[in-house]
Amino acid sequence: MSDFGIEVLWVLIVASLGLSAVALVFSISRRRHIPAAASSAGDDLALEAARTVLREFEKNGHSADAALITWSPDTLRKILADDLPETQVIVVSNREPYIHNTRDDGIELLVPASGLVSALEPITRACAGTWIAYGGGSADRFTVDENDRVEVPPGNPSYTLRRVWLTEEEYQAYYLGFANEGLWPLCHIAFTRPIFRASDWQVYEAVNRKFADTVVAEARNKRPIVLVQDYHFALLPRMIRERLPEAIIITFWHIPWPNSEVYSICPWRERILEGLLGSSIIGFHTQFHANNFTESVDRTLESRIERADAAISHGGQTTLVHAYPISIEWPAELLARLPAVEECRACVRERFGLPANVQLCVGVERLDYTKGIPDRFQALDELFTRYPEWVGKVVFLQVAAPSRGTLPAYQQLHDECLRYAEELNQRYGGENYSPVLLLAEHHSQEQVYEIYRAADICMVTSLHDGMNLVAKEFVAARDDEQGVLLLSTFAGASRELLEALIVNPYDATMMSEALLQALTMTPDEQRERMRPMREMVRDNNVYRWAGSMLLDAARLRKRGVTGNGERNSNNVVSIFERARKAAS
Repeated sequence: MSDFGIEVLWVLIVASLGLSAVALVFSISRRRHIPAAASSAGDDLALEAARTVLREFEKNGHSADAALITWSPDTLRKILADDLPETQVIVVSNREPYIHNTRDDGIELLVPASGLVSALEPITRACAGTWIAYGGGSADRFTVDENDRVEVPPGNPSYTLRRVWLTEEEYQAYYLGFANEGLWPLCHIAFTRPIFRASDWQVYEAVNRKFADTVVAEARNKRPIVLVQDYHFALLPRMIRERLPEAIIITFWHIPWPNSEVYSICPWRERILEGLLGSSIIGFHTQFHANNFTESVDRTLESRIERADAAISHGGQTTLVHAYPISIEWPAELLARLPAVEECRACVRERFGLPANVQLCVGVERLDYTKGIPDRFQALDELFTRYPEWVGKVVFLQVAAPSRGTLPAYQQLHDECLRYAEELNQRYGGENYSPVLLLAEHHSQEQVYEIYRAADICMVTSLHDGMNLVAKEFVAARDDEQGVLLLSTFAGASRELLEALIVNPYDATMMSEALLQALTMTPDEQRERMRPMREMVRDNNVYRWAGSMLLDAARLRKRGVTGNGERNSNNVVSIFERARKAAS
């Protein structure tokens, strides 16, 4: 190479080194002056690593592995034995699974026909847990031991029921007042104005504290799994967290969660959110309701939202917010005690005097303004108006258990339903025919399932609902693969039971057309629709619902070691902190 070529090469090398040095200085200078939140690629890597860890948690209560599992009581027991050994499971709800009432001839045992009870009772049995609930039966105090406990189920005990006593004043303000005149209408789009009273709030807070004291008293160690149920106990998770910081607290909100603007109506919105964020995991029926909750937190509290990972960090801890669609026991234990469908059909028709050529349409729920009962009457009226040939050929049987009857909104609903049923019977009925049979009385689960099995059509027309287990119970009851389900698009179950006839309960014409379609549906089409719905309920049963939450709880516990070595099963935020320290 010539001298000139060598000189050019050296010039290029020196220029390259100079440019590298300038770039290095510029980079160092830039890192010193840019905001801390964007200053480090290492921070970004650490956050992404933490997100990867959190993505291991199941979303929407489903996972690829879960689909391959046969979910049963044995599955839950195996999860507890393998992933949560020696862990005590405590369930907390307002309603108890067994109620003892006094009668003239002794004490009567009542199993309430409640969706919450039907979902949780088999779980508690499988886990051999402790169920804490309000003891409202007239003979409840006479059937417990000195520690207010009773072993259940009767005759074959598998778990402990611990009853909590409330005065009449506490029950009126906490349950009928704040919970059901305030939170219930706030969370349901049924156009009933919520009522909030400071006196009700004070009692609600005191009752939540009473239940927290009971949870602590029943806990055998510092690390139980506590399953808090529903809107009656929005403050309870934080109260338990203060006393049992190493507990896994799973709160399941069984009703919808409103959008953030509607939620802001509540005068104690911050306190409720802070109470719920004492949970390790908060569950909802649908992702839509989980998203509404997250938006309410984002709008109301100072917090960090990890949307990709369904996590909220507030007050030094992180709560996972997931959707876990609730379901029912499969197979339903009581079905084994019921006769075949044809026999159930004959018994129900004989009881109500229904001739063989009349099709039976049923509705089963509490008498509540969110269930759309008057809308069913309106749809039946519309059917008879548009298709008068169906008068005398269809009967609508509405089982409506009395509920919260002292509240004005429920009294008004009761009167409206009675008036509407009487009008339809006068307009379309005859000497031996009444198109509407309204049973405003309580029924046992066996009686309800007998009605399901006898029905040609089941109407579930909620104006707004978290899930609605009546739809799934009807499907489970039909082992003959017959019957048609009319299901509101505003019930969470409509996201799963896709083969039902999905209706808008506010559209009477649409509902009447769907009712006509159900009345004229062939047995083959009924079978084609019922079979996949039964498969869905079988595969996504209540054991999968509970198992998904317990598996998430197990993962939290395994990762629950903070930077200083102290156990804190809820402190998922420690994952982020450790990642940041490792990158610094």
